[in-house]
Amino acid sequence: MSEPAHHDARDRPRRRGVFLLPNLLTTGTLFSGFYGIVAAIDGNYDRASGAIFLAMLFDGLDGRVARWTHTETLFGKEYDSLSDLVAFGLGPAIIVYQWGVARLSEYNATWGRIGWLVTFFYAVTTALRLARFNTRTASVDKRYFEGLPSPAAAAVVASFIWCAHQFDIGGLNGLVTAFAVTALAGVLMVSRFYYTSFKVVHLTGRVRFAYAILIPMVFVVIAVYPPVVLLVLFGAFALSAPCVAIYRRLRRRPAIAGGTGKP
Repeated sequence: MSEPAHHDARDRPRRRGVFLLPNLLTTGTLFSGFYGIVAAIDGNYDRASGAIFLAMLFDGLDGRVARWTHTETLFGKEYDSLSDLVAFGLGPAIIVYQWGVARLSEYNATWGRIGWLVTFFYAVTTALRLARFNTRTASVDKRYFEGLPSPAAAAVVASFIWCAHQFDIGGLNGLVTAFAVTALAGVLMVSRFYYTSFKVVHLTGRVRFAYAILIPMVFVVIAVYPPVVLLVLFGAFALSAPCVAIYRRLRRRPAIAGGTGKP
């Protein structure tokens, strides 16, 4: 008996592929980071810094779209991490270097080497932060991030350079401050401080009418002078976890018994 010409569709191997929409948004993250690097090399620091925030927008959308459309894949997760490394690791590091950290060598050769190492340190800590996040996704509390998220760290660095360029901040003090901010952002990314993830906020749920008015007001304030407002917002977020940790440690100190001098 000859074999049937047509096989059951269930016997055919399923073709492997990727979902278009979430990965298209992830590609937007990668493109924005790449554009930020190119703009920094060309000396357009306003556009370079703005590209980092555009990358944050794409990065915030791709995961949500994947969850809403039930198109989460291991491929998308890995692609997202690689794109984040370019947009939030290499991008800000090169922007800082091109803006002026390289000019530290004009003051002292040692300063120039330190500035070069600091920007590389930032890129490394971003990679470590992303690797740690990927390996602990299943075991951590979804309400918190361990260490400063890489998009927020990139926002701090990019907004500082944006402000420095707008206000023409230069000189040795400005350059040292630039790589100090970059180094601090890198340290906070690999720290043990816990930052709220805002994942408990349900965008589809009901909110008070006052909150509905407050949200567009935030965008209005940002639009007034983006670099300053963004630096304040993300700078406050970056420092929030260390400040809370210090406050809690101080509260846990034993009180001094009155008149005895003993705890």
